[in-house]
Amino acid sequence: MNRISRFLYENSVLYQSYLIIPFIAHRIEGENIYSYSLLAEQGYKNNLHKATNPAKLYSSYLNNIIKIAKEHISSLEAVNKKSQKSLYFYQRYIYNDNLIILHEQAEKCFYNHYPPYELKDIAAPKLFKSSFECLNWVKKGLDRYQVN
Repeated sequence: MNRISRFLYENSVLYQSYLIIPFIAHRIEGENIYSYSLLAEQGYKNNLHKATNPAKLYSSYLNNIIKIAKEHISSLEAVNKKSQKSLYFYQRYIYNDNLIILHEQAEKCFYNHYPPYELKDIAAPKLFKSSFECLNWVKKGLDRYQVN
């Protein structure tokens, strides 16, 4: 069994109040087997925040693993009767394989930063005046650690 691939943030999909993040869980005879993890808008208040493959199903197709995740979320949301549209993940960016999620509130901006191989928020506790300022600050920090 190979090491789990990086999170495929560029293929992440926003569904209801969750961000579905696929990754390659295994490679069998040269074929990718996909799984997924979730980030929840409510963060740690939601038991699916940072959950890995709660449906316990895999697929050899990227679009199918997204479909599986959506169906699983829909089945849970039907029970919870929550079907809200989320704006929390609206401003998300991928930079050097890192996921950056920006949030603006009361004329201040802050961010969450997830590295390529772990759903661990490594954001600094810093406030910014704009999304542009925040994103540039994060990019500069990531650029310092790039190996040429």
